[in-house]
Amino acid sequence: MARLQLNKSSLARQQMQLKSYERFLPSLDLKRQQLMAERAKARTDVMRLQQEVRDLAQQVGEKLPMLAQQGVDLNGLVELKDYKVTEVNVVGVKMPALDRIEVAVRPYSLLAKPHWVDATAQLLHDMIEARLRVTVAKARVKIFDKAVATITQRVNLFEKVLIPRAKANIKKIRIYLSDEQMQAVVRSKISKRKHAQEAVS
Repeated sequence: MARLQLNKSSLARQQMQLKSYERFLPSLDLKRQQLMAERAKARTDVMRLQQEVRDLAQQVGEKLPMLAQQGVDLNGLVELKDYKVTEVNVVGVKMPALDRIEVAVRPYSLLAKPHWVDATAQLLHDMIEARLRVTVAKARVKIFDKAVATITQRVNLFEKVLIPRAKANIKKIRIYLSDEQMQAVVRSKISKRKHAQEAVS
């Protein structure tokens, strides 16, 4: 770091920096609060979606106890064919958002399979979709965590380093300039006395 210059131009520069720091700090803090609120919403979404997955798993167990039968082959009945994740801007942070999900149900013979395979296919379809939504929601929480950490570091930099340093520098420069001014006054008085004494003698 460059050594602090103790002059009026340096004082003006430090005062301008302090004003800009104090002007930017509230907007940074507001953004931090907004990010924290959005992160809380994202965490709530993750919990809600995870509960949906648990509920679906419970429904499968309750409504379809026939799945325990070994004679019915359900492998590959439902599979995730394609999905698209887009980016959306949330409080200035790019977030993943699930745009579309394509889950394919393999064609099967309605006469060769038991009647409950239809319900199973629908529940498996819903389960795949819910798990994918959980994955995207967790990714959003991670991104929000990182964004909150970054903005908190910036707020702390302004609050705990830049603003106090600028105030200390301003104080130091003012004290130095005040001392210089006082010394100049003292020197001029001494000089006047000398001139007065020389004029008398």
